[in-house]
Amino acid sequence: MLAEWLSLTLDGTAAAPEGELPGGRYRIHGPGLLELLPASPSPTAPALVLSAGIHGNETAPIELLGDLLARLEAGRLTPASPTLVILGNLEAIRAGSRFVETNLNRLFRRDLGAEGHEADRARELMAAVDAFFAHHSGRRRIHHDLHTAIRDSQYPRFAVEPFAEAATPDEQWRWLAGADIQAVLHQHTHSWTFSHYSKHYHGAAAFTLELGRALPFGENDLAPLAPMGALLAALIENRLPAERPTADMAFFRVEHELKRHAEDFRLCFADDTPNFTEFAPGTRLAEDAIDGPFTVGEAPLRVVFPNATVEIGARAALLVSAVAAPDESD
Repeated sequence: MLAEWLSLTLDGTAAAPEGELPGGRYRIHGPGLLELLPASPSPTAPALVLSAGIHGNETAPIELLGDLLARLEAGRLTPASPTLVILGNLEAIRAGSRFVETNLNRLFRRDLGAEGHEADRARELMAAVDAFFAHHSGRRRIHHDLHTAIRDSQYPRFAVEPFAEAATPDEQWRWLAGADIQAVLHQHTHSWTFSHYSKHYHGAAAFTLELGRALPFGENDLAPLAPMGALLAALIENRLPAERPTADMAFFRVEHELKRHAEDFRLCFADDTPNFTEFAPGTRLAEDAIDGPFTVGEAPLRVVFPNATVEIGARAALLVSAVAAPDESD
């Protein structure tokens, strides 16, 4: 059944609420919510959350999770870590759209007052994560939220580290490098994404992982994601993942969040500009009828996640600068 769970979920077909798998069992907690329960969970294993489809048009991570579930059902992987697998915005995935009403990945906060499809789904997912971590209290917590970007990138596979006071353990950087993550972006403030929720409220080692370009189902080349698949498999089995030096990745820090405040707003560069494109001092990057123009100051900046068509008040781009890699000798 595990190999069919994704397709059954998207078809709206009810599946058996629980069942056996080699080395454990599974339990379905609701639409798009699947928990893997090892028969003999290792005492050192993490409580692991793997999520995909928070944006409905980002299909490669869903296919990657499907491959892992098929391997679990076939006995080629043996679960040792309690794992919650989440398929996020089901209606948007069915429609092949980024969202239905609004961006789900800006709604993960406990004081959320918004209403609507995505707001209701955010509450369901927050409650599921809360219950999962509470049930497996005492374990270290990891959340990998898997995405693909809407544009090309100078670093096709990169991680966004949510803002938090606690530092990310050094091993996590080595594991991400071993999974062929090419760059890391440190967030500068609370962003209310799904990975931020797990880090901010639960102290998890949590990341938003951008794994290439968003494409429709059936058009994804999963070969470049094999190292990431190997990392996720190792976490499920509580094995030591492949590692590479942290210095193999480029690190960046957000310097400015460019927001759209007016209907009359534009970004002053091409729509297909790749993520991490650098702009020299003095370059005008945006014009807003309320905020006025934004121009690069004395140091160059790179642009990440540019999107001029976001809702009023939403982020239109992150402007970032390079920083040193964490010192692994600390």
